[in-house]
Amino acid sequence: MYDKVIEVKGLTKEYKELKAVDDLSFDVYEKEILGLLGPNGSGKSTTINSILSLLKYSSGTINIFGKEMKPDAYDIKRDIGVIFQEVAVFQELTVYDNIDYFCGLYISDKNRRKQYVEDAIELVSIGNYKKFYPKQLSGGLLRRLNIACGIAHKPKLIFLDEPTVAVDPQSRNNILEGIRKLRDNGATILYTTHYMEEVEQLCDRIIIIDKGKIIASGTSDSLKKLAKIEEKITVEIHRLSEEFLEKAKKLEHATDAFYDGKMLIVSYNGGKNNIANMIDFLRQNNLSYLKVYSERPSLNDVFLELTGKELRD
Repeated sequence: MYDKVIEVKGLTKEYKELKAVDDLSFDVYEKEILGLLGPNGSGKSTTINSILSLLKYSSGTINIFGKEMKPDAYDIKRDIGVIFQEVAVFQELTVYDNIDYFCGLYISDKNRRKQYVEDAIELVSIGNYKKFYPKQLSGGLLRRLNIACGIAHKPKLIFLDEPTVAVDPQSRNNILEGIRKLRDNGATILYTTHYMEEVEQLCDRIIIIDKGKIIASGTSDSLKKLAKIEEKITVEIHRLSEEFLEKAKKLEHATDAFYDGKMLIVSYNGGKNNIANMIDFLRQNNLSYLKVYSERPSLNDVFLELTGKELRD
């Protein structure tokens, strides 16, 4: 087992009568990508800000690299990189100068800093934009610049908060590949996102929190085993009455059925011939469909089961 990079024990943060974080304990290990998931208001941001000593918490202990984390623990902070969801770069500086500035906060040696800046530029593939200003960049390029600024000093521990929000698929793929390279090069990463497919691709381990408490943790595969459903069948069908939706809910082994105007999704808790039975059901009721397919439960299914489907502010 690798060494512990972050140790959180009994972390509690109270706001008057609200416990934003309630006796939270977990570890993050060296060279691990840990996904920290939770709906809005679950306590993710409070937890991260507490770990970084950006927020004074009510009780608990936080150690990073085996040392107590404090607001003035600069020896620890120099080995941490933080990339928040909001892009934070200087509009009056070029791409190169932005990265050089943030790297220079930690690396004083000019030759080493120059190499580090070039390494960061290569990692996020923005070499063709060194002389561009942020206002000249697309959203995807701007996020890649933001990441380069946060990791240019080669931190051992990196916090990434929603790094792929509102970017094109190409930029997202580049960012995810860059995160893998950071881990492969020895960095430990704490990753937050609402994109469950990213978590499945990237994270070695996942923690789901809600109402300030850990409600599940483990690998993606182990968490999927928590799902109450064993199979989902999706039917692309453009017309389905409420009557037939109710009939679908009563199919053998079905636990629920949902129709969004285009797709009928039926969940099952068992059965071996569900897809064949579904096709028979469609034919018997003279329902025309475009395609039908079966899936195992996803991490998104587990997340919704554990945290609920109601909207959060």
